[in-house]
Amino acid sequence: MSLFSKKPLVPKKPGGPSPIRKLAGETVSQRLDANPAVKRAKIDKAQVYYHMDFLIPAQCTALMRLIDSNRRPSTLLSESGDTTFRTSESCDMDRWSPAVQPIDESIANLLGLPPANGETMQGQRYAPGQQFRAHHDFFHEGQHYWEAMKASGGQRTWTAMIYLNNVEEGGATWFPQAGIRVAPKRGLLLAWNNMHPDGSPNEFTLHEGMPVVKGTKYIVTKWFREGAWLKQ
Repeated sequence: MSLFSKKPLVPKKPGGPSPIRKLAGETVSQRLDANPAVKRAKIDKAQVYYHMDFLIPAQCTALMRLIDSNRRPSTLLSESGDTTFRTSESCDMDRWSPAVQPIDESIANLLGLPPANGETMQGQRYAPGQQFRAHHDFFHEGQHYWEAMKASGGQRTWTAMIYLNNVEEGGATWFPQAGIRVAPKRGLLLAWNNMHPDGSPNEFTLHEGMPVVKGTKYIVTKWFREGAWLKQ
């Protein structure tokens, strides 16, 4: 079985164990555990890793400028009538641009995942008071959007998030069920496996972009699928 499979192996039971997702969890965690620049969070309920100074200040500044020039209101896949659920602004990055491609590919290389499995890297901007309430990055397979997601690479496995600046107050990423809270720090990459070790969705990866109190928060997020998201 290969992580380079073009067609995701979907478990027979929705939300159940999956060999390909299990393999992604094992191979990425082994790679990160062997990297001296990467530290694993001391929690048991989810696989969460840190890489300090993954980006240099100039790269962070360039990405912040891209976000500012192309930002739009953030959206949700799920149907929600709560207008306060996600109030940030987002920017879909051009993965082939000179400012984005090296970073995009370096994230895939860090995790050891096929670049084609990575979705378009997304930038997010949070002004004071803006937030993203508690949610999962993995897809809920009973939702209306699942058929479309299944056809475009399948389930999300790993998430990589990079903080582009320090925030004066607020804006932490909080995993309430896993018991971890991460404050924004320029250049810090945070990565986590959205699956349990058996490849089933890990509900303990529920996380929240807490409201910014002072300053403006900039991040980029890269999601990886179990199969190829980028069509050849």
